[in-house]
Amino acid sequence: MTYEELKNQKQLILLDCISGSTAYNLNVQGSDVDKKGIFIMPEHQLYGFDQQQQIANATNDEVYFEIGRFLELLTKNNPNILELLSTPPEHVLFRHPLMDLIKPEDFLSKLCQDTFAGYAQTQIRKAHGLNKKINKPMDPERKSVLDFCFVIYNNGSIPLREWLAAYHYSQEDCGLVNLDHFRNVYLLYHQKQLNGGSFRGIISGPDAHDVQLSSIPKGIENLAVMNFNKDGYSTYCRDYKEYQEWEEKRNDHRYQSTLSHGKSYDAKNMMHTLRLLNMAEEIARYQQVIVKREDRDFLLKIRNGEFEFDRLMEMVEDKMECVKEAYEKSTLPDRPESNKAESILIEIRNKYYRG
Repeated sequence: MTYEELKNQKQLILLDCISGSTAYNLNVQGSDVDKKGIFIMPEHQLYGFDQQQQIANATNDEVYFEIGRFLELLTKNNPNILELLSTPPEHVLFRHPLMDLIKPEDFLSKLCQDTFAGYAQTQIRKAHGLNKKINKPMDPERKSVLDFCFVIYNNGSIPLREWLAAYHYSQEDCGLVNLDHFRNVYLLYHQKQLNGGSFRGIISGPDAHDVQLSSIPKGIENLAVMNFNKDGYSTYCRDYKEYQEWEEKRNDHRYQSTLSHGKSYDAKNMMHTLRLLNMAEEIARYQQVIVKREDRDFLLKIRNGEFEFDRLMEMVEDKMECVKEAYEKSTLPDRPESNKAESILIEIRNKYYRG
């Protein structure tokens, strides 16, 4: 079943809500309007092979969870699921009477400390990542294996490219063999040492991902010892790919907003970090999920870049301690009752399918 097919079978939708910044009371001019909801699979699909746990539109800003998947995630205290179940009434577009069987307070537990704080840590990593991308941008031209090769020289080492330039050599005229008992270390030779024939070169071309070996005649003494920093090259390739994907997919409006406040971190990520931690503490203290944020002014100050990153991290550490203390004193159960969730699921399916 596609998103379009689900929207054409509205009788399958059990809950339809406005979510995201609008539900949080954190929307500003230009904010997207996200939607989340719950649906139930047609009975024949439930018993067949083609089961679906989640359906989304093309832009992924409208997401619907199948009731079984929803209750499963609820027993894991997934923040998105708890927020959906506690959507403020003014943002609930449709709610099936069967949803009254599911009450947030029946599933809140001390597990929220880990799940909400875990989501907060993810937001911090994203903010850190953007900080690195802004302050240490990568050159658009991809580096070669040769940039990660070094030659032993004068009781130290120099880059291979520098060594080649000093002797007016090209890498295509060189040959390598492994140096026994040393990882990624090679003996290096040059074609001038041959009476005839040629070597294969250090790499096969600019797109090579490793060095290549040549057949070396006996009796020839190597000109140098070379190391290929293969681990460094692998890390670089991963970072380069991630950077290119980030440049391609980044939200330019959000990126320009980050540049405009001059703090070099994603302020929206940091806003959600503090929001999640505040919600975690409220769950422990009041045993409810407060989606609509009364701390809107403080959170929007973060989004507007009014704090230095180090100051925000101090706030995060302080709030982490408050969250830890709140859960130590909380009377919440350690985990939700999965048996109760399963009983509710069976009851909802039976009542829905039997009309």
